[in-house]
Amino acid sequence: MLKVWGRRSSCNVQKVMWLLAELGLAHEHFDAGGRFGGLDDPKFRAMNPHGLVPVIDDDGTIIWESHACVRYLAAQYGKGTAFWNDDPRIQAEADKWMEWSATMLQRDAVDLFWAFWRTPEERHDAARIEELKKRCANNFALLDDHLAARPYIAGDAITVADIAVGALLYRHFTLGFDWPKMPNLEAFYVRLQERAPYRRHVMVSYDELRGMPR
Repeated sequence: MLKVWGRRSSCNVQKVMWLLAELGLAHEHFDAGGRFGGLDDPKFRAMNPHGLVPVIDDDGTIIWESHACVRYLAAQYGKGTAFWNDDPRIQAEADKWMEWSATMLQRDAVDLFWAFWRTPEERHDAARIEELKKRCANNFALLDDHLAARPYIAGDAITVADIAVGALLYRHFTLGFDWPKMPNLEAFYVRLQERAPYRRHVMVSYDELRGMPR
């Protein structure tokens, strides 16, 4: 059976768990990382020498890095769905936004999360937090413009691009910041919340991470 390692409060693990649920794939989940530890265990390091989650083991095929895991699952088990298309031109529409989410959107969103949520309040750098908020707002404004013409990032159906981006939205909308109005992004978030796999695997409490050091 397919196996997954990672703590459920990790947005990167949430991408994998969300897609597994969308595809209806049976799997075993093992808590790892954060308060669960285990990332320095030799057996875990043999699977992922970087000591990070998520990691999946599909009958001996070991994969780490969340987007690599998501692409593998989509390619292996999502053919015939919008999650994977064998036409590279069609698949690239989702892939380019997936990569953008990693290199731009998640980079700034994670930096903000660390600066605000995971850093004890007495050590907050207000100027740094404001700068990161501006970067995040600019990224999401770009996405808001893109979503004006389509319900999902790559078109009319949910794809791996939505998995990559959508896993960040729960924290974005619940950290307590006053964001500029972005009606298309907000409508997109509502559509995601209507999906049971999203509610189960992404809308997960992250209170345990407040003030938690690396």
